[in-house]
Amino acid sequence: MNGKNIENVQSKVSSFSLSQIFYFAIKRLFDIIVSLIGMVFLIPIYLFVRFASFLTGDFHKIIYTHERIGKDGINFKLYKFRSMVVNADEELKRILKEDKKLKKEYEVNKKLNDDPRITKVGRFIRRYSIDELPQLINIFLGDMSIIGNRPYLPREKKDMGHFYNDIVKTKPGLTGYWQVSGRNDVSFKRRLELEQYYSNHQGFKMDLHIFFKTFGVVLHGRGAK
Repeated sequence: MNGKNIENVQSKVSSFSLSQIFYFAIKRLFDIIVSLIGMVFLIPIYLFVRFASFLTGDFHKIIYTHERIGKDGINFKLYKFRSMVVNADEELKRILKEDKKLKKEYEVNKKLNDDPRITKVGRFIRRYSIDELPQLINIFLGDMSIIGNRPYLPREKKDMGHFYNDIVKTKPGLTGYWQVSGRNDVSFKRRLELEQYYSNHQGFKMDLHIFFKTFGVVLHGRGAK
């Protein structure tokens, strides 16, 4: 590590209070413990999703990696259970080109409420957020946290506008303030506002609120599409 890098690290450390350093240390320890336990349960879940996919005639890989924006704007490879058709990106381009109504919806929300690319198994695992569970691997590796902001796509950076710098101050999360505040029922702009707020107000109290509220949201499948 050269002198300039050492100065940058020292500058970052000095910008944090003792309570913030303690918060981040405990949060990282919590991430490691929960992700280790969670990855044990990933094995039977993987087998279930694999078998269910076979039954519906889907013989392709069920886990895929996707490039996302991480903390400080550094991209990383995110793991997920595949809930869409294999050529989802190409299919999206075709759909938006042929359907002006869906194109307008995507421009506002960056999602489609009734996305035709989602598979039969995909609808079920999305409803209960099962598709997100492989991100436990990312959490263990340190790319993500249990609680944080949504891991945005690189192509969404431009759409994030002035919210971008605040949002990337924190690691992306498996769950977060947006997920427990409406999830897909809120617009893209409102999502950015919620996640900017989290980045600037994160702490033990807020994380505990999000963590426990997540269970109710997942169990009822609220806002999942």
